[in-house]
Amino acid sequence: MENKNRKNCESCLLPLSKDPGTSGSEKYCSYCCKDGKLVYGGTDLKEFQNRSYQEMVAKGMNKYKAKFFTWMMRFAPRWKK
Repeated sequence: MENKNRKNCESCLLPLSKDPGTSGSEKYCSYCCKDGKLVYGGTDLKEFQNRSYQEMVAKGMNKYKAKFFTWMMRFAPRWKK
């Protein structure tokens, strides 16, 4: 995997070792980045969290677990101000 030297996605904090695909980026997972471009190009953390939560639940993740993971996103380097 191309992202071995980084631990987590800088947008959603997904451990890059658990990324099921390739993103074309060394900083972001395949969920946040496609072909080297961010999937969500906006700057609104709340909107990003809401979209991510909906995706996680739609893919079968427990709602409480999805809430926790979306809450943690605020600590990702991309969202720190």
